[in-house]
Amino acid sequence: MAVEGWTPPPGSPMYRPMPSDGSQGELASKRFLIVTGKGGVGKTTVCAAEALALAAKGKRVLIAMCNAKERISQMLGCDLVGSEVTPAGPNIWAVNMDPEVALEEYGMMMLKSRALYKLLFDNKYVRTFFRAVPGMHEWAMLGKAWWHTTETRDDGSPRFDIVILDAPATGHGLDMLRVPKVIIDVVPPGLLRRDAERAWKLFQDPATTAVVLVTLPEEMPATETIELAAGLRELQLPIGKIVVNQVLPPLFSRDERVKLEALGPVEVDAEPAAAVSAARRRAIRERVQAESLSRLAEGLPVQPAYLPQLFDNAATPKAIYELSRRLT
Repeated sequence: MAVEGWTPPPGSPMYRPMPSDGSQGELASKRFLIVTGKGGVGKTTVCAAEALALAAKGKRVLIAMCNAKERISQMLGCDLVGSEVTPAGPNIWAVNMDPEVALEEYGMMMLKSRALYKLLFDNKYVRTFFRAVPGMHEWAMLGKAWWHTTETRDDGSPRFDIVILDAPATGHGLDMLRVPKVIIDVVPPGLLRRDAERAWKLFQDPATTAVVLVTLPEEMPATETIELAAGLRELQLPIGKIVVNQVLPPLFSRDERVKLEALGPVEVDAEPAAAVSAARRRAIRERVQAESLSRLAEGLPVQPAYLPQLFDNAATPKAIYELSRRLT
C-alpha cells in the first residue's frame, strides 16, 4: 500500500530525513495542537494519523474540525462526526464544529442558563448581529476547541489530554488564530475578553501548544509554508512540527535526472519511448521535490518530518495506521 522505508541514494542530502534537534518537542506533552497548511496538502490526514499515534501512547485525544467536509469517519472507521463530540476510536474522539452551534454553546456557558440564552440570543436580530461581527464565528470555533482543553472529568482529570485543531488553510487559518489577540486589544473587560486572554496565553505557551505545519514537496506549497511560518512567528505562536506529506522515494541520482530532463519531450510511439517518457516525468518531479525539500529545510525554524506518498487511497484506517507509525 505504502512506499516502504525509502533509502536516499548516496550523496543526496536533500533526501535524507533530518533528525530532530529537540525544537520539535514532544507532541505527547502538549495540551493543544494546531494543524494547518495550504489547502489540499493532507491536513486532516495528518490530524487523524497524529491522533492515532498519540492515542497509542495512552493519551485521550479530541480532533476538532472547523465546519469541514467530514472525512474523519472514513479515515478512522467510525460513525459520522457532527457537531456533538463523538467517539472515533480507542482514546480518540472527534467533533465537527458548526459556528452557529458553537456560538450557542458559548452563550449558554457564559449565561449558565439555556432559557436565559434563548431569551437574549435566540432571535433573528441578535443572530444577524453576530454574523456581522468580524471574527465572531472564527472565535466561536477556536474558543470551543480551547474550551475542550479545560474540560475535566468527575475525578478532576482532563476529559481530553490533547485537543487537535484541524484549522482552516493558510490565510484563513492565520486570520482565525489572530482573533483572540484582536478581542484582547479591542473588547472591553468582561467574560469574552477574559476567555480570549486565557486562550491566547495557552496558544503562545510552547509548553502547552504546538502548531503543526503540513505541506507537500512542491514549489507553491513550500513557498506558502515558509510564509505561513513567518506569520506564525509574528504572532509568537510556537511551531512544533513540520510534516512534508507525499514524499516520493527517489529512483534517480542527480546526474541521472539531469540526463533524463536533457532529452526533452519524448514522442511516445513505441514501448521503449513510453518508458523513457515516464522516466523523464519522474525525474522532473524528483528534481522539484529535492529543490522544495531543500528550501523547506533552510527556510523553516524546525526541521521537517516526512511522510511517504501512498499509492492507494490514503483516507482509510489501514493507511492512517501506516502513517501514524511513520509519525512515531
